[in-house]
Amino acid sequence: MELAAGKWDDGIQWGAAASFALHAAAILALLLLLPKAEPPLPLPDDGLSVEIVPQPTVPPTPPEPNKAPSPEPAKPEAVAPQAERPAPVADNAAAAAMPSVMPIAPLVPKPAEFTAASRLFSDKVLADPRSRGAREALRGLAGSERHLQLCDLEALEQVRRARPDMRPDTLAPYAMTPEKVGGNSVEVRGGAFRSKGKWYNIQFKCGLDAGSGKVASFAFLVGDAIPQGEWQAHDLVADDGAADQ
Repeated sequence: MELAAGKWDDGIQWGAAASFALHAAAILALLLLLPKAEPPLPLPDDGLSVEIVPQPTVPPTPPEPNKAPSPEPAKPEAVAPQAERPAPVADNAAAAAMPSVMPIAPLVPKPAEFTAASRLFSDKVLADPRSRGAREALRGLAGSERHLQLCDLEALEQVRRARPDMRPDTLAPYAMTPEKVGGNSVEVRGGAFRSKGKWYNIQFKCGLDAGSGKVASFAFLVGDAIPQGEWQAHDLVADDGAADQ
């Protein structure tokens, strides 16, 4: 049995060696069958000549002197935006304690004032020889009617002296409002006088001397022109010829 076993081991070793030899021979045969690698071909020589050109020598640049940096202009400081102040909170208690302010009434235009005459002219006008007809007419009047006509004459002369741009020739003391005649005074609030064919409002106050019957004081106020559309309603005419028609 031991002899048989030894033979078995030798057979195995011999078989393994033979198998290895066969594999090595197969690999070597494959290598021989592969194409051989050819050596690299030499590069062709074109005969190009290469010349090295030396770089020109540049003289060294002297270093620039150090310049002091110019000071930069000062930049304006940015102004910080101010925060909006909160609106003050009204103290209701303090507001209630304050007295209420009454609304201011609009200004009312001051009425025009009368002009007091510094000089009187009716007596001088009647003394003029050209006023003979007026003197005779006054002699035929008495009482309040005479006083009214004498004050009308004074009014026309006062306007003529105070307003050189006007030429008053006729006066209607009752045109707009009836006149007031009493004792030694005459008051006209709605009179009208004619100048250059137009009618104007007039007011006056006339005082007479009780003894002589002459005008002793006078004040007047010339108003605006009366629109022509109102003339007929107040019996006002542009000239005396139209009144006779």
